[in-house]
Amino acid sequence: MTPTEKPADKDRSGSDEAFLREVDDAVRASDLSSLWTRYGRWLLAAVVAGLLAFGGWIIYHNQVQAAADLQSEEFVDAMDKLRAGQEKEARAKLAKLAQADQPGYRAMAQLVEANLLGEDGETKKAIALYGKVAGDDSLPQTFRDLALIRQVSAEFDSIPPQQVIDRLKPLATAGHPYFGSAGELTALAYMKMGKDNLAGPIFAQIAKQEDAPPTLRSRAQQMAGALGIDTVQLDASRNAASKAGASAAKGE
Repeated sequence: MTPTEKPADKDRSGSDEAFLREVDDAVRASDLSSLWTRYGRWLLAAVVAGLLAFGGWIIYHNQVQAAADLQSEEFVDAMDKLRAGQEKEARAKLAKLAQADQPGYRAMAQLVEANLLGEDGETKKAIALYGKVAGDDSLPQTFRDLALIRQVSAEFDSIPPQQVIDRLKPLATAGHPYFGSAGELTALAYMKMGKDNLAGPIFAQIAKQEDAPPTLRSRAQQMAGALGIDTVQLDASRNAASKAGASAAKGE
């Protein structure tokens, strides 16, 4: 090959590369066009469906929140009417809330109604309603636990003490939010069985539970004292034991 042919070869090589790039670009454009022709409609439909679903979720969320706000206002109004002595109007609102979709207000409405039934002397109906709330899996656990305590309290004198203990066992443990109320009923049941040695320590634990209502703690302290447990002395003994353990761990 002569030197005079080299520039032409270079020009042809550059032209070939440019041509190949154009062909490649054309193929890609053709592929995209073909892809859009085949699937563009479905891709667009998927995007629209996603937007509609998101919009629907926002609307649903807003509706749920609006319903919850309305039920909150209805419950507060029912309580205000009860305090004002307008029991008939209040109970009508509570009956409606007892069928509400929002589980919290549904549970509270039923608990208030059960309490009103108890005050009216309709103990059996109150117990049945408490039992209904306690056994309703769709309600928050805290309301179900409260309903169980109220149910057991209402029928305390009509069921065997051991049944009281067995039913409240999951709640009558130190640290549980309802330990104070459940523990007191459990301790009283032990006393009915003549097991004061088991009742006393429970009363002592309740007396030392700082988050328990003051009246409950005071009552528990009195009961513990009546059963021969000095809660003040018990605390001193525990503190002394704790300090002794800490000293031993330090090697003092």
